[in-house]
Amino acid sequence: MINIAQLSCGPEYSGVQREVNRAAESVGAELFQPDVNLEDIGGAVEEFGFTPASANLKLLIARAKNIADGKIDADAAIILTCFRCAEGALVRSEVRKYLQQNTDIPVVTYAFTEKTDAGELLTRMEALVSIVEKKDLLSWDKQVGISAGLDSGSSTTKCVIMQDNQIVGTSWHPTKEVIPTAEKVYQEALEEAELQEKDIEKLGVSGYGRHTMGKEFDADLIQEELTAGSKGAAWLADTMKGGATILDIGGMDNKAINIYDGIPDSFTMGGICAGASGRFLEMTASRVGVDIEELGPLSLKGDPHAINMDSYCAIFGIQDLVTSLSEGHNIEDVAAAACYSVAEQIYQEQLQELEIREPIIQVGGTALIDGLPKAVSEILGGKEVKVPDYPQFGVVVGAALLASAVWK
Repeated sequence: MINIAQLSCGPEYSGVQREVNRAAESVGAELFQPDVNLEDIGGAVEEFGFTPASANLKLLIARAKNIADGKIDADAAIILTCFRCAEGALVRSEVRKYLQQNTDIPVVTYAFTEKTDAGELLTRMEALVSIVEKKDLLSWDKQVGISAGLDSGSSTTKCVIMQDNQIVGTSWHPTKEVIPTAEKVYQEALEEAELQEKDIEKLGVSGYGRHTMGKEFDADLIQEELTAGSKGAAWLADTMKGGATILDIGGMDNKAINIYDGIPDSFTMGGICAGASGRFLEMTASRVGVDIEELGPLSLKGDPHAINMDSYCAIFGIQDLVTSLSEGHNIEDVAAAACYSVAEQIYQEQLQELEIREPIIQVGGTALIDGLPKAVSEILGGKEVKVPDYPQFGVVVGAALLASAVWK
């Protein structure tokens, strides 16, 4: 049983605690709130260097200190505060840093709303359990034999065939029904690799449809997309050793992940609105009358600062886009501004939650939209953002690589 320490303020008052418990139970984890002596709280807060007004936030800090001091045995930690609370956001971020500096346990942070449900927390909980339980598997750094990876994502379903640590076949299509789409990309990737299904020695599945695909295809490995994507990104960028920060801006959610030797140790997921995801860029491309593949080259020709675009809400962002076009701004500036707006929200909502490690590796289909990595680099003060070959196949590469090592 994996013991996950819950460091939180407020979920028990908002009805969210029940959902947190459900998510933990569904992955077989034991969630607990570390014990603290009342007389220790003041000293912990003083040492921490910030005194929040909330008594629950003070307790959160004291619980974190007990873990760091070795008084509490925890395999992982989840830090939860309300998304409306600025003080909570500060404590959440600083406690995460504190635990990373003083422990070796994986940590995830999450800003919950009144409507947070177990499904939103599931991947986070599953990733924490995977990092602890499958550390030997996750340390595997090369693909062996012939294996396949399938990723049923919110926007697209992808497949990669790997042989002797090389990619030999790929395919992707927009996600419709999970199994028919998966079967289609699997067969197309096999055809490109000039292989048959009977040649595949191991199969790994990931993404939102991983459990459905796992049953249908009798997969050797069912892996959530956070750890699979981290491993795939590290392999694609040839960064299997040392530290890195991985950014995956997806069709429905985003992930910012710190890794060391290809294994995540801290990560954030989500975002306020579709305005900070690939969906917003798809909407932008549609509105300016180009295919999504054309948005990248277009964005490089524009000035992202010529237009003030608000992607904190997809609806308001599109309103800004329409207004800008009506005022005579060209589509190049609109494309560049859309990329910058998405990158800005990713930074404010997620990248600020992590200690940025170089190299910064951007994967996912949106990494192919040239203006987006450029905008991320600018917002990070000119730090290089590395986009490897096949960035859209990060998760499936990780699934195929890890599946090939299951028998080891």
